Amino acid sequence: MRKSFDKHWYAWAMVLPTVIVLGVLVFYPLVQGVWQSFTNLNESNQRAELCTKILGGAVTCEPNPDAAKFVGLDNYVDILTGAQGHFWLQLTNTLVWTLACVAMHYGFGLGLAVMLNRNFRFRGFYRVALILPWAVPSFVAAFAWRFIFDERFGVINGALRAIGLDPVSWFEQRWTSLFTAIVANVWLGVPFMMVALLGGLQSINGDLYEAAEIDGATPWQRFVNITLPGLRPVSSTVILLGTIWTFNMFPIIYFVTRGQPAGETEILVTGAYRAAFEGIRDYSLAATYGVLILSILVVYASAYKRLLAKQGEVF
Repeated sequence: MRKSFDKHWYAWAMVLPTVIVLGVLVFYPLVQGVWQSFTNLNESNQRAELCTKILGGAVTCEPNPDAAKFVGLDNYVDILTGAQGHFWLQLTNTLVWTLACVAMHYGFGLGLAVMLNRNFRFRGFYRVALILPWAVPSFVAAFAWRFIFDERFGVINGALRAIGLDPVSWFEQRWTSLFTAIVANVWLGVPFMMVALLGGLQSINGDLYEAAEIDGATPWQRFVNITLPGLRPVSSTVILLGTIWTFNMFPIIYFVTRGQPAGETEILVTGAYRAAFEGIRDYSLAATYGVLILSILVVYASAYKRLLAKQGEVF
């Protein structure tokens, strides 16, 4: 270690500021959150002392008899058994939401990337136009899609009325409400997949397609045997990132469905938010949610990496 430091002291000096920033902004809050998940910290017991002003302006402080304390695994037991929150409902919603969004992100993104990889008029215009949703802040898009699906004034129900059909109460049923959020998130997420996969397509050697065409391969055979294998390195990365981002996508669920009906479309991150900032602010419960979310994603990423390694991919 000493030899390495003496030899590469300049590199260590360049890395040190980054390590300090990461320690302050990432590692300390992470450790603090894990610790809080083992306590009963909430809005009412977060102070170790209770202070009051007396006549004359003096302040007297006394120890808080109900101060937060260590409770071990109680929060985890309460969440996993359903004593607090709706973890299993939220986990089910999160898995359905993530799987549906990532599958459609990739499917639509791949289709658009294949089309935009061809030479045709106004290709540059279409590329820019299809990237625009990616530039829209997610909370702005969420408000817009909430209005689009509004029962009384929404564009969708307006179109249904125009063709003689009854309007749909999108947010009164669990699955139709979740569907609106999925549509909004797909609109937001497809451009990223499209751009990433388009870059992957342009890195595939065109000679492979020419050779396959000479050998009589059909377009579908060229797609399956050249395009998909050629996109595998890019696909593995964007699917992993897309899964993590979608799993933690807070604004769409919170602003589009608002948990309707009656909290049945909440996902884990919105459940954590409501625990921390609504009602009696239960910070320990929110921290427990955070640790569980992190644990699920770490297990997923590890399993995904192992699967890629078995297939010969390096990630």
